Amino acid sequence: MRQLVYNAVKCLECDQTIVSYHVHDYKTCGCPNGAMVDGGTAYGRYGAMDMDRIEKIDIYDDDDFEVVRRHAVRGSRGPNGDQPLTYIPICDMDDDYLKAVIEYGGAEWHINLIKKEYESRNKGDVR
Repeated sequence: MRQLVYNAVKCLECDQTIVSYHVHDYKTCGCPNGAMVDGGTAYGRYGAMDMDRIEKIDIYDDDDFEVVRRHAVRGSRGPNGDQPLTYIPICDMDDDYLKAVIEYGGAEWHINLIKKEYESRNKGDVR
């Protein structure tokens, strides 16, 4: 089964891309078209007043890895856990961060992507 790693909608009315990062992460663009996305990596749900004015952007774990590594993210609150939540693409994580995530754990599909990123760097396939 394919795993959704990036769930977004681009509103063609206001040109805003909105991303849903986790389950029940319901977001809207705020323009009159009201583009919305929900579901994070668990499921994709989207809509708008005019569905012809949105572009759905789904990236799955079995898509080209160069695309996946730029869209698969890890939530972070900084090294001490006291910063605002940000989402960092795995391609932007340094090697120490990748190793720490592998050690810490998480969803199997996500850890597999982190490992693939780390191994690809060590082989010289990426970066």
